[in-house]
Formats: sequence, C-alpha cells, structure tokens
Amino acid sequence: MNGAFALYRYPYANEYTLMKQTSGEPLTLSSCKELNGKSGFIFAPFRHTFGLPFLLLSPNIVEKHVVDELVDFDEVLFHKRDIDGERHKYEKVFSCFHDKLEIGEFSKIVLSRCSDEEAVSPLDIEKLFMRACALYPRMFIALVSMPQCGTWLMATPEILLENNKDTWHTMALAGTMPIDEYKDSDMQLAERKDAGDIHEWSTKNIREQEYVSMYIKECLYGYSSAINETGPYTARAGLVKHLRSDFYFKINVTDIGKLIEKLHPTPAVCGIPKSDAYNFICENEAYDRKYYSGFAGPLNMCEEGTHLYVTLRCMQIDKCKCRLYAGGGLLADSEVYDEWLETEAKMDTMRRCLSIKRM
Repeated sequence: MNGAFALYRYPYANEYTLMKQTSGEPLTLSSCKELNGKSGFIFAPFRHTFGLPFLLLSPNIVEKHVVDELVDFDEVLFHKRDIDGERHKYEKVFSCFHDKLEIGEFSKIVLSRCSDEEAVSPLDIEKLFMRACALYPRMFIALVSMPQCGTWLMATPEILLENNKDTWHTMALAGTMPIDEYKDSDMQLAERKDAGDIHEWSTKNIREQEYVSMYIKECLYGYSSAINETGPYTARAGLVKHLRSDFYFKINVTDIGKLIEKLHPTPAVCGIPKSDAYNFICENEAYDRKYYSGFAGPLNMCEEGTHLYVTLRCMQIDKCKCRLYAGGGLLADSEVYDEWLETEAKMDTMRRCLSIKRM
C-alpha cells in the first residue's frame, strides 16, 4: 500500500478502518495544543523533536473492512537474535536508573529498551496487522505508515483519551504480571472486578499503579469537577495483565489539546515526579524511543469522535527488519531479572505476530 495510511481496529470489533491520504504529506505539529480544532489520525512521539514531530494524517479515503479471520500463521525464517548483548545493555542502564530510585530522587521511573529482529525476506505488513487482530481481540490494533516516521504496528491496551458523545474517558494502567490461563478467563476477571479483588497483586505493583492513578486525577481536576472513577481491577492485555482504573468526566472541547499535553506522557510510561523522570529518561535511557510510548488514533472524526491510545506493544518495520519496544515501571524494590523478563513478555506480543522460526 503506497502513500500515508493507517489501519486500525478497536477492541472486540470484527471490522477495521482504513484511513489514507493520497495527496501531500501528513501535517507536522510541534505540540499537543495544536490539536484543538483539527481532525484526522494522529501519530505522536514520546519526545517531540525536529526529526520526530506530531503527525496528523488528513484522510481523503476512509473505508471499513471486515477483519480477515483466516489469516495464516506460517512460520517466517529469522536470523538469530543477540539476546545476551541486549540483556547486558539493559542491566547496565537498569543500574543507572535504580540508583536514582534508591536515593529517593524518583518514586517511580519507567525503563524501556528495544530489540532488533531480521527476517530473511521482506515482511507482509498487512498480514502482520491481520495476525495482530486475530491474536489480540481485547486490544487496539493499528498499522501506521507515513513518510516522516516509517511503518509501525501496535497492539496496545492503554487508552490515553477517548469520548462517547460528551463523556470523556481515560485510564491509569500499570503493574504487570503474566497471564494464568487457568485463572484469567474473561469471566473470572469480570468476577474479580465486581468483587474489587486485587489480592493477587504485590505491594510493588499496587503502588506503581497508584502513582499513575493519582497523577491522572490531578490532571483531570484542572479541567473537570465531575469525575467518576472505577477500579483498580485486573485487566488482561495479550500475554500479560495489568492493574487498571478508569476515569469518566466532562470537559470543554476547546481544552482537549491542553489536557492531552498534560496527560502525555503519563507516569505509566514516564515516572514520578513526571518532569524530572522525563528529562532523566531522555538523557540516560541509551536509545531513542521515537514513537514508542507516544500516542495514536483518530482525532475529532465526525462519526467516531476521538479515540487515542498510548503506543505500547509496538514495533517499527522496514522491509526485513523490525525493532520491537517495551518497558516497565521501576520502584526502589525492583529486581533487574524480574524487570528484564517483563520486557521480554511484552515484546512477545509482537514476536507472536512475526511467527518467528530461527535459522
């Protein structure tokens, strides 16, 4: 598919949307505040720079299609991965981040990393999108391709901001554990949600999610006095589960850009205190997140409204090569091996789409 486009499917939907811009390039913006009054598909980086702008696709083609439920998962041959080198780099940066937590400079900080995979032949990006739709019915799936940013695939569970008519919704999503297939069916999770049962979660995970929840409430009270909060509860996201709280509220539409700028990046992908954690990440994480842990989705579209998701569980695709991204929230009592395993579990969300067979 040529030109700038986005394919996306909402959680539990059986159809997806194609938005395509066939003339000119997507609009580049320098801040979230510039989103007020604009519409299209937005793709935003973690950190805005001259080379990593906010991108707004203005579609002249919008189509709905049925998801291909019969997409194949034939194995794809990939080169060996340097897992030892990746882990060594992660441990080194973990030590730098963890030192700051131990002296109390941060309450929480998010450390992320990337992992490179290379197939022996070019990848079919639309097939990867369909595989993600088949594998992850509970998540927002998007395939985004624009000249300024390249091609990205995501399967993300985290809503940054969305609306249903005049009611708006955001969430605090943090804390991570592997899924237990025997105890974490949709029905079992719904029962635990109704009972308010989060006893399976460690103190570390509960505190991590509380930090995010408190920050989001502080942001919202600057724009709305009528906020309805539910949770926390356990929510499934692919191969892992998280603690989630939801917030529903009213807001003047002219303040949406300002609220997005206040929310992004959330402590779920950054840290507490947010500004200090953000600056430390940008200076010390040892690589550039680019559009990982930014946000993406339709903005102010006539029929759909606004549905923006944090760009998690994602990878950048360039012919045969893929760069996968994942991170996790660190506290003072975090252990490096546990955190490494968490990033591996999150990256496996995209690796399953690749159907990797090693040479």
